Amino acid sequence: MPIIRTVTGEIPPNQLGFCQCHEHLMISKGVSFEVNPALCIDDPEKSRKELLHYVAAGGRSIVDAQPVGCNRMERALGSLSEETCVNILCSTGFHKLQFYPEDHWICRYSEKKLADLYIHELENGMFTDCDTNDPKEYCSLKAGIIKTSLDKEGLTGRYQHLFNAAAEAFASTGAPIMVHIEQGSNPLDLLEYLTARRVPANKLIFCHMDRTCEVNTIKETVAAGVFAEFDTIGRFKYHSDEYEIELMKALIAEGYQEQLLCSLDTTRDRLRSYTPDAVGLDYILKTFLPLMQNSGIEEQHIHQFFYENCVRALAV
Repeated sequence: MPIIRTVTGEIPPNQLGFCQCHEHLMISKGVSFEVNPALCIDDPEKSRKELLHYVAAGGRSIVDAQPVGCNRMERALGSLSEETCVNILCSTGFHKLQFYPEDHWICRYSEKKLADLYIHELENGMFTDCDTNDPKEYCSLKAGIIKTSLDKEGLTGRYQHLFNAAAEAFASTGAPIMVHIEQGSNPLDLLEYLTARRVPANKLIFCHMDRTCEVNTIKETVAAGVFAEFDTIGRFKYHSDEYEIELMKALIAEGYQEQLLCSLDTTRDRLRSYTPDAVGLDYILKTFLPLMQNSGIEEQHIHQFFYENCVRALAV
């Protein structure tokens, strides 16, 4: 029987409900804060309020995309899940290397040691206090997804080792691999690389495709079976929601509705409990869904994006 690994335990797919597949609920202050101050979300009470608004609007599940050793707050995420009854999937894996100190263990460990660490987080428990220290202690809370990052430099140097470790962790656990797609990178090269390492395309989630890739690249990716995540909703510095909807409709018209996922990719600046004039975690449910409906997107396709596709993408 397929299961979905949440921070508080395994659930059957029919308990996932409405899901946003790429958010950030808690991030402690670290190197990422130095890169962008919006990448610090460290007040559990504010994040709890944000989740309660999400639940009130109809939300049920969320993937938190902050990986191990990169200011992930796994214990806080476990508490938030218990307090709000939101299913939260945590991430192991790696982010862009600019978000780590130069001497970080993510830059030193062998492929095998990294793969073993990812597998441990998925099967035994997530490591704690390892943003600046090597991973030693761990808790009983488990990760449910392998986060990775394709930077614009592509599959060069250290990134190749990191992706090899992610592929090995998938082979051992079956956990889906989520990929941050950076502007200027080539997701098709990565798709070829990972499938050559026996990672099926339908176990891959390519994020930010709606703001980093041309339409033809998106179509080629989803045609291969990859899940394309559209998470630029309500991010008006990139494009309007109307553009987002037209992009969705273009893919639906070619029959790719089963390969689309949607989310907000929240930062501190996009969570209303932290920034009062922000869109908030409930933006999709309260604002964007009515726009989709009014634009003529069929209810069955909306349901696929937020329910059925999420189950297929996240189940093990």
